[in-house]
Amino acid sequence: MSTTMPFAAGTSLLADVTSLVRTAGRTLLDRRTPHARGVSLDEIVDEIHANDDAVLDVLREPLLRTRPGSRWAEDELAGGALPPGEWWVVDPAEGNINHVHAMEDWAVTATLVRDNQPVLTVVHLPLTGETYTAVAGGGAHLDGRPLKVSAKTDLGATLTGTGQARPGEDMRTFRRIGESVTAMLASGLVVRVSVPATMQLIHVAAGRMDAFWQFSDVRSGLVAGALLVSEAGGTVTDLAGEPWSTAGRDFLAAAPGVHTAALAVLSPIA
Repeated sequence: MSTTMPFAAGTSLLADVTSLVRTAGRTLLDRRTPHARGVSLDEIVDEIHANDDAVLDVLREPLLRTRPGSRWAEDELAGGALPPGEWWVVDPAEGNINHVHAMEDWAVTATLVRDNQPVLTVVHLPLTGETYTAVAGGGAHLDGRPLKVSAKTDLGATLTGTGQARPGEDMRTFRRIGESVTAMLASGLVVRVSVPATMQLIHVAAGRMDAFWQFSDVRSGLVAGALLVSEAGGTVTDLAGEPWSTAGRDFLAAAPGVHTAALAVLSPIA
C-alpha cells in the first residue's frame, strides 16, 4: 500500500465512527446464538443476510452523516478500484459465516477510503469488546494502545496465514491458494488457513502473526487490515511487490523483516 498523506480530519472523525461501530456491534452480539443456524445453503444465506441487514439498519445512515459527500460501497464482496472521492467500505458482519455457525471470529468494520486508499478504519470485536483503529499518518491502536508489527527477520520462524475471500472463487484461485499454502508450509513455521481476512490482519498489525496473503480483490475484507498493518509499521503490497490499493488483484501484508522473503515464495504462484 502506498504511503498516504496524514488524514487531517481523522482525530475528530475517529471518535464518532468508533462509537457508531461499537453500537452496531451490540446489534450483532444480540443476534449471536450458542448453536449453528441453518442447515441448507439457502437457510445459511438467509441468516447471513439477516445479520447484514440488522447491522446496516443502525450503521449506514449515521455513518454517512459523519462525512458529508461520502458514498457507500454497496457490494460487500466486490473488488477493484472505486471512483474518485471518499467511500465507506463496510463489512457489517466480517466473518458472518463464523457468526452463523456459533464460532468466535467475527467483527464489525468500517473504513473510509479516499481515492482508493484507506485513510481511517475501525474494527470492533463485540465478543471481547476490543476495538482496533487506525488513521493514515496517525498510527494503529488497540483500545488506545499503539500497535507494532513483528520484528522477525527469518521466514522460517513465522506464523503466517491466508484464506478464502468469498464462496465460489474460480478454480484457478482455489489452486493458487492450495499451492501457496504448500509453499509456505515448506518455508515458514506454521500456516493458518481461516476466514475472515480482517481477523488475521489484526494479528499481523499486533505482531502476533507475521504475514497474511490473499489471492483476491474483495476490498471489504482487506482495506481495514491494510491500514492497520501499514500504520503499525508493516509492508502492504500486491504479489508483484507493488504498493497495494483497492485496485490490486492480490494482497500481501507482512512485517518488514520477512516481507521480501514471503514475496519470493508467493509471487511465482501464478
